[in-house]
Amino acid sequence: MKDFRNKVIVITGAGSGMGRDLAVQLGRRGAKLAISDMNPDGLAETERLVTQTGAQVHSQILNVAEREAFLEYADTVAAHYGTVNAVFNNAGIAHHGEVEHTEFKDIERVMDVDYWGVVNGTKAFLPYIIASGDGHIVNTSSLFGILAEPGQAAYNSAKFAVRGFTEALNQEMIIAGHPVKVTCVHPGGIKTAIARNATTSGDHDAKATAALFDKYLANTTSEKAAEIIIKAVEREHARVLVGADAKILDLSVRLVASKYQGISAHVTGWAMKKLAK
Repeated sequence: MKDFRNKVIVITGAGSGMGRDLAVQLGRRGAKLAISDMNPDGLAETERLVTQTGAQVHSQILNVAEREAFLEYADTVAAHYGTVNAVFNNAGIAHHGEVEHTEFKDIERVMDVDYWGVVNGTKAFLPYIIASGDGHIVNTSSLFGILAEPGQAAYNSAKFAVRGFTEALNQEMIIAGHPVKVTCVHPGGIKTAIARNATTSGDHDAKATAALFDKYLANTTSEKAAEIIIKAVEREHARVLVGADAKILDLSVRLVASKYQGISAHVTGWAMKKLAK
């Protein structure tokens, strides 16, 4: 997909952050957008911004974890535009808490949105994207789909699963000879609301944890992240690392292999003690 003009592109989690900036930037490039989110106010604002670019936009409230609703949504978008060329499975949530103190329901909630939401979006739109003759599936994993971080077991589980699912899908499209490219996105610390909206378990203070993320870890703007992702799609990259932190830590894991776990445990343990003071 070298040219986005008149291509029908679906973006989940478009009510804020990377999803919003992907929608706006693709709208400027002449794409026809189908955007969704759980937040009606955020989605309405994205729709307004996309409309200002002159792009056509279809907007709908959607919970990506609800499979039947997602399947109906895919049919609705395809009927509205007549075709679907690409889907950006971008919606995601976060939870911070050690496995020892995290409830099953918290892990399930993250998996439902961050993993099953990607699977639902892929499965729902894949037949339409294959039929388009010029398709692309873009699934958002994370830096935490490359390395694990203490306190992020639920999120790590979902994002590692997204990576495995997406890499397998890419190979299947190659073997089948389908006109579909597949990209797995691994953002590092991005300036979005995901940390501020995250739930927590145990003794973790949600506001303090979010403040730590925003101050020290969120080094890439969502606008820049969207630019990087779109460029990777244009170049048909199967994998894209977003942000210097993602590139550095990916290389570090490759160099030290499983030894990174001990290093990460010490660094994170120190940071959490400092946060608790």
